[in-house]
Amino acid sequence: MNNPNWAVRIVAVPPGEAPLWVRQKWVGLDLPVMRYAAHRKMLAFGVLSILQSWPAQWAAILRGRAERVAGYAVAAAPAIGILAKASPEAAAWWRENTPHLIAPKRYLVFHEEVCRIADI
Repeated sequence: MNNPNWAVRIVAVPPGEAPLWVRQKWVGLDLPVMRYAAHRKMLAFGVLSILQSWPAQWAAILRGRAERVAGYAVAAAPAIGILAKASPEAAAWWRENTPHLIAPKRYLVFHEEVCRIADI
């Protein structure tokens, strides 16, 4: 389901719970798209407010506490690795404040309005 020939280029500061200076460091980076080459609507949580257990996340979804986001999912660990090459300080913020997100099968969702599809 992964398409290694597609990437999203971050063209504007993404919205989110990370500090502005950290979010600004994503601009200009190409991140490989995971799962789907086209954008889709997904249920998402903020990177700081996400509940860490799957049962708690499902309960939050059922209570309507997840945000519906039209965007692109990228694997978190490789994305942070790409960010680290451009800004070690911003990658360090992610590693220190959201270590639970930098794991296999964890994704960051970038809103469609801050992305452009680019071939890599």
